[in-house]
Amino acid sequence: MLSQLSSYLTSIILGIMLFFSFVVAPITFTVLNEESSRKFIRKIFPYYYNVNLVISFLVLIFFVIQKTFSLNFYLILTVAILFALTNYVLMPLINKYKDENQDKKFKYSHFISVVINFIQMILLVIILI
Repeated sequence: MLSQLSSYLTSIILGIMLFFSFVVAPITFTVLNEESSRKFIRKIFPYYYNVNLVISFLVLIFFVIQKTFSLNFYLILTVAILFALTNYVLMPLINKYKDENQDKKFKYSHFISVVINFIQMILLVIILI
């Protein structure tokens, strides 16, 4: 039962990530002006990262309860760590660079966040296969 629940929660994380990446973010920047979109993104992305971090942590707990330390345990652990790093380290840097008009640093750090997001999605798909 916990194994099934882990699969459902992993699917939910992937679904949230796909929805944010391909619906929320693009629509935000096409519908809202720059100032409004900046405010919205800065409010919603910490929520996005924290919700996914909590869900991935629950999946980790289920693996521990089942004493299943397989590849999937380490993949979801990696996903969780990346959510924490992105939210608590990378996002503050991205915001700082944007606020200080440090365009090269902003673009580079934003690119890193996109790559991390893509890697997380790949890892989640591997877990679900």
